[in-house]
Amino acid sequence: MTIEALAARVRAGEPRALARALSVVEDETPQASALVGALYPHTGHGAIVGLTGAPGAGKSTLVDRLALGWCARQRRVAILAVDPTSPFTGGALLGDRVRMQHAGDGGVFIRSMATRGHLGGLARTTADAAIVLEAAGYDLVIVETVGVGQDEVEIVRTADVSLVVVVPGMGDDVQALKAGLMEIADIYVVNKADRDGADRAAAAIDGLLSLQPVAAEAWRPPVLRTEATSGAGVEAVIDATEAFLARTAPLVETRRRQRAAARVRDLALRQVWGHLEREALGPGGFEALIDRVAAREIDAHAAARALTARLLEGR
Repeated sequence: MTIEALAARVRAGEPRALARALSVVEDETPQASALVGALYPHTGHGAIVGLTGAPGAGKSTLVDRLALGWCARQRRVAILAVDPTSPFTGGALLGDRVRMQHAGDGGVFIRSMATRGHLGGLARTTADAAIVLEAAGYDLVIVETVGVGQDEVEIVRTADVSLVVVVPGMGDDVQALKAGLMEIADIYVVNKADRDGADRAAAAIDGLLSLQPVAAEAWRPPVLRTEATSGAGVEAVIDATEAFLARTAPLVETRRRQRAAARVRDLALRQVWGHLEREALGPGGFEALIDRVAAREIDAHAAARALTARLLEGR
C-alpha cells in the first residue's frame, strides 16, 4: 500500500489502516515522515489532553472514566497510553489498557506505546501518533504518561491542556508537587479522594497556588477531587478541561507554536546527527573519537568541536 493510500484510509477512519499507520510512525520507518506529512494538513480541529502524575495515582482508571464521559457528550476519543520500557530487557508490559476496559468497550480507540528508553514520560513518537489520530477524525486525544517525577514533564510540550493527578497518602504532598509539576498543570486532580488526607492534599495545592501572582483575567488552575473507580467528580474535570480550552484559546495556540518549534528542533538535531554518523564520520568514526576521549587524549568539548568541524566541512 502506498503512503497516499494509507493516509486516505486513515482519514476515512478505517481501524486497521489506523493501527498500521501508528505502527509505521512508532517504528520510525522510512515512510513515517511521508505519512505524517500527508496527514498533517488535516489536523488542527481536535485537542490533546495530557495526564501525568506519580505512579499509583490512578491515572489509567481516570483516563478510562474521562473517555467515557466525553463519549457521552458525542465526542470521538482516542487514548495514547505510554508505558515504560525496561532498561534491561528492552520490553514493555503495555498494561495500562487493562485498566481501561470500559473505554475500550465503549468504542474508544486505545493505543499503548512503549517509551523505548526515551525520557520525559512519553515515547519519542507520541506527538506524531497524536497527529495520526487527529487526522483520523478524533476530537480528543488523551495522552497518559508513565508515572513521572518532578522533572519528567515533556507532556507540556505535547498537550494543549495538562492535568496533574495526585493522590493522598503518598508522603509530603508539597514535596511531591515541587519543581516541574507545579509549573505545567492547568488542572489539578486529587484522585482517590475518599482516602484520608484528600482535603489536606487539596489544601496544600491551593496554598502553593495562592503564592503565585495571577492576573485577574488569567486562568487559575482549579483543584478538583475525583474517585475514578466510581466516577465521582469526573464530570467536573471534563467541564474544567473544556472551559480551559474555550477560555484560553490564544494560550493554546501559543503552545502549539512552541510545540512545533520544539519538534522541528528535535528532528533537525536527529537528522544532523544521522548525517554526521553516516557521511561525515563514516563507520567506526564516532567510536574512534570516543576512544580518544576515554584515553584522555582530548576532552569532550574538543571532541564536540571536532564533530562540528567535520559537519561544516561537508556543507
